[in-house]
Amino acid sequence: MKKQFSLYALIGVLNTGVHWVIFGLLYWFEFSQALSNLAGFLVASLFSYVVNSKVTFEAKLHLGRYLLFMLGMASISLIVGHTADLFELHPLITLVSFSVISLVLGFLWSKLVVFRA
Repeated sequence: MKKQFSLYALIGVLNTGVHWVIFGLLYWFEFSQALSNLAGFLVASLFSYVVNSKVTFEAKLHLGRYLLFMLGMASISLIVGHTADLFELHPLITLVSFSVISLVLGFLWSKLVVFRA
């Protein structure tokens, strides 16, 4: 499990970069934090799902698993972004908060639900 978490975290660093760039661009174009966060997540998570399927969990790509992964993680993304909008948090707080929350919950969600043996 330690090796899987390490791989998941390494892939997460790449995902985080993609997510942050998309979030920043959309927010700069005056989209809400909720929509910017969700869009950034959706793009980064496609990459995450594909790479983690093959490398971290050694599983075949499967539409049902992908949709399950997206449902759980997109919900977290939208909740974090919506909370940031409600409390008028600085966008950097939104990004850092989501990155930390999604690392832990995303791994657990993937390991225990999406890619369970």
